Amino acid sequence: MPRWNTRHIPDQTGRCAVVTGANSGIGYVTARELARRGARVLLACRSEARGSAALDRLRTEVPAAEAEFRILDLADLSSVRAFAAGLDTFDGSRLDLLVNNAGVMALPYRTTADGFESQFGTNHLGHFALTGLLLPRLLATPGARIVTVSSQLHFLASVDPDDLNSSRSYHRWIAYARSKSANLLFVHELANRLAAAGSQVVAAAAHPGYASTNLQTAGVRMEGRRSAERVVELGNRLIGQPPEGGALPTLCAATAPHMKPDAFVGPHGGLRGAPAPSARAPWTTNDVLSARLWDASERLTGVRYDFSAPAPL
Repeated sequence: MPRWNTRHIPDQTGRCAVVTGANSGIGYVTARELARRGARVLLACRSEARGSAALDRLRTEVPAAEAEFRILDLADLSSVRAFAAGLDTFDGSRLDLLVNNAGVMALPYRTTADGFESQFGTNHLGHFALTGLLLPRLLATPGARIVTVSSQLHFLASVDPDDLNSSRSYHRWIAYARSKSANLLFVHELANRLAAAGSQVVAAAAHPGYASTNLQTAGVRMEGRRSAERVVELGNRLIGQPPEGGALPTLCAATAPHMKPDAFVGPHGGLRGAPAPSARAPWTTNDVLSARLWDASERLTGVRYDFSAPAPL
């Protein structure tokens, strides 16, 4: 893959995109650059104040942008359903691109509104439900893509199908790694099922390397661990790349021509650099494990995927 940057993003005029967690970090940059290339972008964010501020900022930076903001809390399946149900007023039945970007990292143990461990519930189950509810739109839109953001930290742990909510023991970083492995298993199984259904929708994954965002500091700040927060902030300054660099793999997976199903794109240097195919743990392409996780996810969320393709728009 050549050294890819935002100048390589094809014209997005006429395309409709939903980006979760678009109020800051790589989500915001992803939404902004898609809008800059002409896409109509919906910023799906948990906080009304932060989402509205991000929309104002985007319209300032890209005055011609077609962009909106809607509330979406991935840690609450009722919010996910309400968001999906209200999408008709955004762009009818069309959806060219869904970017499953939002996430939480290394939080102290807590549960979502539906009782799931927060990292697994937010990072995986929320996006699993959202994608399933929006799938008819994606199937009906020629050239549609689904891009899910994972992390190289997925190498720390695979999912445990018998303990998806880490109820036996909880370690914040292991739980995060499991949720990021779940992201990749989801993309793998989704790509398999789309292919079996004869669909041309592309499901791919990306990771930002080490991007300096507020994701790293959220957990320690939540616990009031100021010294740990300072260490993380120092790491962000010394090692992390800016969100503009971290967003490149997502933008590449979302827009580069001929992106392959189940591709995993990240910085060529691992932590930073131009987008390139990324290494992934062997368990993330295990068909048996991905099918088990899929079945459990449908049961836990109550969202069942329908791959019967509607007539294209």
